[in-house]
This record gives sequence, C-alpha cells and structure tokens, in this order.
Amino acid sequence: MPRRPRLCVEGGVYHVYNRFARGAELFADPEEAIAFLDIVRTARDRDGLAVYAWTLMSNHYHLALRVGPVPLARTMGYVQARFGHGYNRRHSSSGPRWQSRYKARLVEDARHLDQLIVYVHLNPVVAGVVEDPAEHVFSGHRELLGKVKHPLIDVDSVLAMFGDSAGTARRAYVRALKGARQAEWRGEKPGGLPWWGREADRPVSPAPPTAWIDELGVSTGLERPRMDAVTYLSRCCQLVGTTGAAFAGAGKGRDISRTRYLIAALAIERWGITAKPLAELVSRLPEAVSRWASRGAAMRRQSREFSEQYERLDRALAAAREDHEEL
Repeated sequence: MPRRPRLCVEGGVYHVYNRFARGAELFADPEEAIAFLDIVRTARDRDGLAVYAWTLMSNHYHLALRVGPVPLARTMGYVQARFGHGYNRRHSSSGPRWQSRYKARLVEDARHLDQLIVYVHLNPVVAGVVEDPAEHVFSGHRELLGKVKHPLIDVDSVLAMFGDSAGTARRAYVRALKGARQAEWRGEKPGGLPWWGREADRPVSPAPPTAWIDELGVSTGLERPRMDAVTYLSRCCQLVGTTGAAFAGAGKGRDISRTRYLIAALAIERWGITAKPLAELVSRLPEAVSRWASRGAAMRRQSREFSEQYERLDRALAAAREDHEEL
C-alpha cells in the first residue's frame, strides 16, 4: 500500500525525530554527529528553515523546526539520505542507516512549543547521559545560553518566546528547564507527548493559510493548490511571458536558460512536481531538468533579482485560478 503523502503547513513548527536502524549508535562518534549537523545547517540555509531546538543522542535525533516554503518532506528526505549515503561511503558499508522515514508532528499551541524546546534539550538529562544539559555538547541548549559563536538555532526567535530581553528570556528558559524536570511528559517518548497525542504519526489537515499565525503573531504560508506537470508548466509559461515550445526548444540564450532554471527549481522545491514528468513534457532526460533545478536553486541564493522573480512567480501561481495574474 503506498504511503500517504505528508501534509505540511508553511510556517508551522514541527517536532521531528528519528532513530538509527537496529539501535546503532552512530552519533556516539563525534565526527558523524558533526557531519549530520553540517547537513542540517546546509538544509536550513537552502530551504529557509528556522531551527528552534535540537539534540543528538547516540542512536537518535530530535529537532524542532519552523518550515519555510520548501516542504518538510523534501528537507528531511535530503538530510537523512545525504547522511546515510555519506556514512556508507566513509565506512565502506551499505544498506539503510535509519529505522524508518522521519516522524513529525505539527505543534499548534504556544504552550506546547515552549514544552517542546525544553523537552528536546532535557533529553540527555532524562536519559541519564548528563546531569546538566550544558554538559551535552551535541545540543542546542548551550546555543540558547549564548555560549556558541555560530549557533544552528535561531536564537533570537526562541528567546522572544521566553522574554523581552536576552537576559530575562534566558533566565525564564532556564527556569522552564528546571520546572520541567518534574513534569509528567519529560520522560515520554514522542508518541506520548502532549503535542503528539496517542497516534505516533498522524497526518494533519491544515486550515486555510490565512488562519495560521506563528508564535510571534506573524501570518504564515501560501496555499499551493495541487496541479499536474502539464498545468504547472502551462501556467508558468503564461506568467513569465514565454511559450511551452520555447521552454522545450533547443534555444540556449540567457533569457530562456534563466526561465528554465526558474520554472524547474520552483517546481521541485515548492510545488511537489518531480523532474520526470517535466522532462517528459519537454522531451528531455530527467537528469537535464534536475540540473536546471539545481542551477535555479543556486541562482536563487546568489542573485537578488532572480530570487525576487522566483518569489513573484510562486505567489502568482498560488493566486491563480481561472484567470492568471501578470508578473
């Protein structure tokens, strides 16, 4: 039976975790833990994530992530696959490294978000690995205390949940950690946590995006209606002022190349359309469309002009119904 697609709320905060297959303690090797964190950092910067908490234990990880416009499934698929492939290459081994696909749960209550951050950073204390969370090197706790020069966590966003100034917020955060040591949920596995409920991994149905606001009261998210590759390509060509024939043709000029990079990157990064159906439409190999998308992703990070065009096209596609907006 095929897996149900994961539903993802743009701007939502998720508790994400997974374990290694067969109880392997791969993160007991500091070099492997660092390799994983480097991949998460790359995904954070590439996909517009905000990290609110993290802990690596010897055989599993916990992350609290606020997702951007890139679906969480794509981000975590990249993180786990890249780590697994890298581990196998470094150790001349083969086979899956993870117990399963990652588990994730949307956190919808501000109180639960505070608890999630505390839960993640208390994990090594509850497991008996350390007595003070600051003793656990592979955790975001020390980042929130201001003891790490280049944090993975979005420190200011997290501190804003606990107070109006850095000092006040850090003291409130530490009090929350101390208070949670007696909480009933502190030693629970994810499936038993208040923000998970009884089911281990139930897909959630997002409300209309205008109803979603983040923990700071900022409106989040675009509604991206599902569409097939044919509809997607047709609408994109209309919006950017080109034709399907030009997009699929042999032209190699700067403008048509940029258009290919733009449309391919947006399709794969945000609209859930893979390279294969796009390639079939334009009589190219999927590898060629994947290269277009990779080039577009790089240009989005390097060129403000290209990034703005990318964002305009994304918004216009989300707004389009029968009539299509002009860029």
